[in-house]
Amino acid sequence: MKKAGLIIISIFYLITGTFATEGMWIPLLLGQLNEAEMQKMGLKLTAEDLYSVEKGSLKDAIVSFGGFCTGEVISGEGLLLTNHHCGYGQIQKHSSVKNDLLTNGFWAMKKADELPNEGLTATFIVRIENVTKQVLAGVSDDMEEGARYMKIVENSKKVVSLSTKDTHYDAYIRPFFAGNEYYLFVTETFKDIRLVGAPPSSIGKFGGDTDNWMWPRHTGDFSLFRIYADKDNKPAEYSPDNVPYKPKHFFPISLTGGEKGDFTMVYGFPGRTQEYLSSFAVDQIVNVINPASIAIRDVALDIMWKDMMADDEVKIKYAAKYAGTANYWKKWQGENRGIHRINGVQIKKEREADFLAKINSNKKWKEEYEILLPEFEKTYKESEQYELAYNYFIEVCWRSVEIIRFSSRFRDAVSKLESGNELSESDKENLKRHVKAHFKDYHLPTDKKLFIALFTKYDNDFNSLEPDFFNTVQTKYKGSYEAYANKLYDKSAFSNPEKINDLIDNLNQKTVKKLKADMAWQTMTSCFDNYTNNVKPGIENKEVKLEILNRKYLEAIMAIYPEKRLYPDANSTLRVTYGKVDDYEPRDGVKYLNYTTLDGVIEKYVPGDEEFDLPAKILELHKNKDYGQYAVDGELRVCFTGSNHTTGGNSGSPVIDAYGNLLGCNFDRNWEGTMSDIMYDPDMCRNITCDIRYVLFIIDKYAGATHLIDEMKLVKPNYQRAGIGNIPLIPEAPVQKK
Repeated sequence: MKKAGLIIISIFYLITGTFATEGMWIPLLLGQLNEAEMQKMGLKLTAEDLYSVEKGSLKDAIVSFGGFCTGEVISGEGLLLTNHHCGYGQIQKHSSVKNDLLTNGFWAMKKADELPNEGLTATFIVRIENVTKQVLAGVSDDMEEGARYMKIVENSKKVVSLSTKDTHYDAYIRPFFAGNEYYLFVTETFKDIRLVGAPPSSIGKFGGDTDNWMWPRHTGDFSLFRIYADKDNKPAEYSPDNVPYKPKHFFPISLTGGEKGDFTMVYGFPGRTQEYLSSFAVDQIVNVINPASIAIRDVALDIMWKDMMADDEVKIKYAAKYAGTANYWKKWQGENRGIHRINGVQIKKEREADFLAKINSNKKWKEEYEILLPEFEKTYKESEQYELAYNYFIEVCWRSVEIIRFSSRFRDAVSKLESGNELSESDKENLKRHVKAHFKDYHLPTDKKLFIALFTKYDNDFNSLEPDFFNTVQTKYKGSYEAYANKLYDKSAFSNPEKINDLIDNLNQKTVKKLKADMAWQTMTSCFDNYTNNVKPGIENKEVKLEILNRKYLEAIMAIYPEKRLYPDANSTLRVTYGKVDDYEPRDGVKYLNYTTLDGVIEKYVPGDEEFDLPAKILELHKNKDYGQYAVDGELRVCFTGSNHTTGGNSGSPVIDAYGNLLGCNFDRNWEGTMSDIMYDPDMCRNITCDIRYVLFIIDKYAGATHLIDEMKLVKPNYQRAGIGNIPLIPEAPVQKK
C-alpha cells in the first residue's frame, strides 16, 4: 500500500506541479512563480527583497565561495560565513605539524592577523537575464548538433561581451531545461579573501565521516573569512593596502532561531541535480554505476585511513583527500538506499506511462515524441560498458593514484617539445609549482599501496576497455601489480621531488625521451590513451545522443503539461529553495527531532577519539552552562533540519527566516534524503544546518573573539510562530552587545 501510494503521489506530482518544499528556483523569476506561495507559507518579504538590481537585496549578501561552495556576508565589513569543510583546504594550507590550524583552530584577533589565500575568490551576482531569444537566434531544429552548438557559442559570446562592456564585471551564460532556455549571469569577483576564524576540527568536523550525511548531527561546521577590496570598494588582487569590503547588504542574525513549522529558505549555488532523468538512467545509476564507485572507494578509504592513523604527518597530508573521497562514497550509499526505498525506478516508469498516454492522445505529439523513451533505453544499454570504464579511469587513474595524476601534469610540456618548440622559463616554473604543490601533501608508501590495490581491482573487475599496461603486468610481472609498483616507485623520477626538478631543469627536445621512458609516465600514458582512444568515443557518442534526447524530452514535458510549474536542474547558478523547519521519521518506530543541542555533543564525546574528541573548554562551558545570550531556556542548540531542497554547492548557504534574518549555515543533507539529486521525497529529504547561535557561542564564549560579534547585527525577532494566528513579524531592535 505504501508503494502504491507513492506512485499515485508521483503521478499527481508530475501532472499538477512540484511539492511546496521542492525546487531550486531562479531568483529572477520568484515574483512570477513563487512569491505568493512563499508568502502563504510564512515569508514576510517580497520577491524584490530577495532579488533586485535596482536596490540592495538578499542576493547581494550571497557569494559563490571559491566556485565550489556558498558563503554569506554577515557584517558591514565584509565578514563572510561559510562551512568549515568549505574553508578546509585553506585552513590546511596554513597548517603544519608545528602550527596545526586544523587541530587547534585559528582566530585572528585583529585584522592584521587575517591570513591571505592565493587563488580563493568570492563572486557576487550583479544581475540575471533571460537571454534565450538572443542565444538561440539562427538556431533551427534541422541543424546538425555540432553546428547548433557553435551557433549557440557564437551568440553567447556576443551577449556576454555586450553585457560587460566598459565595466569590471564578468559574465557567463548557462543552459536551463536541457538547453530549452538560457540565462545570463553578470558577476563581480573579489580576489583578496582572508581567513579570519576557524574552530578546531574537533568542533568544525565533530563526528567526522561517521556522522557525515547523518542526522542527528552535532557539527560546528563553519569558518570565517573576510572580503577585501581596493580603496574604491572594487575587486583587487591581494595587497596590504586593501580594505574590508563594504557590502550592499549583509544578513542580520537571529537570536530567536527557528521552531518546527517556521518558514525557511536557502539561498546559494547548488551544483548539480538530475530530476528529469528517465527510468533507464536511474536504473543504471543505482544498480550499476553507484555500486562500482562505492566499491572502489571502499578500498581507497581503508588504505588512507590506516596510514593516517599510523602517522600524524600523513594524517595532515591526507585529511582533505580522505574527506573528499569519503564524502560521495557515503552519499552514493544513501542515494541508492533512498531510491530503492521509494521504489524510484518504478515511480519513474509510472510517470513515463502517463507521459506516453498523453502523447498517444495527440497525433502531433505522437509523431514528434513517441521515439524518445525507446531511444533512452537503447542509449543507456549501449553505453553501460563505457560508463563503467570511464568510472574506473576517473576513480583509479585520476582521483586515487596520485603518481598517475601528477605525471599527467607534464603532458602539455611533452606535447610542446614534440611539436618542435622549447620550454620557456615560465613553462618550467609552472611545472615546478606543480611539483611543490604535489609533494607538500604526498606520502609515497600510501600512494604505492593505492596503486597496487586499485589497479589489481581494476584488472579483476574488467575484461574489456582496459589500459594496455595490464598486459605488461600479466606477461612480465606474472600478474603482480605489487612487483610492477615496486619497480615503478623505486625508479620513477615522478616519485622524487629532487629527481623531477632536475629533469625539469634539463628538459628539452633532446632529453624529453628520458621523461617518456619513465615507468610512471608510460603507465599514465597507457591509462590516458586507453581512455582517449577506447572509452571517450563511446562516452561522447552517448552524451551527444542524450543532449538531443533530454532537450526534446523537456520540450515535450513543457508542451504536454503546460500547467506544471517547472524548476530547472541545478547547474551551479544562484537559486532559492524554501520550506520549513521540520523533523522526519527515517524508519518504522523512529522519529527524529528537528534540532540537536550541546548536551548531545557531550553524549557523543569520546576522549582521544579522532572523530568525537572535544576541547577541554567546551566541556567546561557545558558543565557550567555558560552559554551567554545564545541559549534557549538554558539549552544551547547546535544544528537543525528543514525541508529545503539542497545539494552539493549549497554547502555554506545561508538559511534564512521569514524576515531575511540568518538562522544558520547549511552544511549537509540527511542520509535518507541524499536521493533528492535525482528524486525528491517530501517526507524524507532534509537539509542540515549549523544553528547560528552555536556559531556565535563558539566565536564568543569558546574563542573569545568578541570583536567579531561586535561587527554583526544581532536581532531577536518577536513574532507569532508560523501557523499561529496572522500577526505580522516585527523584528525588535538590535540586541545590545555584551
